[in-house]
Amino acid sequence: MEGEQSGGHEIADQEVANNVPNAPPPDIPPYWTGRHGRSTSSASCQSLAEPRPAPIVLEDHSDEQNEQSQGCWARSVTVGGYTIISGPTGIGAYVVWHVRVHTLKGGDVTLRKRYSEFDQLRRDLVKSFPHAEQMIPRLPRKSVVSKFRPWFLQQRQAGLNHFLNCILLNPEFAASPVLKDFIFS
Repeated sequence: MEGEQSGGHEIADQEVANNVPNAPPPDIPPYWTGRHGRSTSSASCQSLAEPRPAPIVLEDHSDEQNEQSQGCWARSVTVGGYTIISGPTGIGAYVVWHVRVHTLKGGDVTLRKRYSEFDQLRRDLVKSFPHAEQMIPRLPRKSVVSKFRPWFLQQRQAGLNHFLNCILLNPEFAASPVLKDFIFS
């Protein structure tokens, strides 16, 4: 009686254990053989009768000229290397970063910028786009001690690369006068 109240699990277990000829094969879980106690569902019939939503349509607007698409003019940007510039006594040394911007029209723009110019660009972007400050990545950290060490310069190069890609490939920032001043000055 107890086995019948719990859905027949114990009876099925006993049949499998006793090798009764009518028992299901041992690889079928016992809860498949008992009664599940569910009523017939009409949910699938109802869902077939309801109207379906309109299908998703993908449209390519890449040829259309709108304000946002006109802001995109760069295909990619890379910070490819650097040059350490030092004075005769080594005092006042600084790093110049080599930046190459590949345009959508196939040309390249080559820039030479100091870290301070990237820093000024970020400040100007935050000032011009206060609503989008979270979208403007932080610049790599500064270091007085490590600023000419190769491992530090590699980390800084990767950070500047990320920063410029996020800015130049975003149509809102790419169309801004702030960025154009940075590129063409």
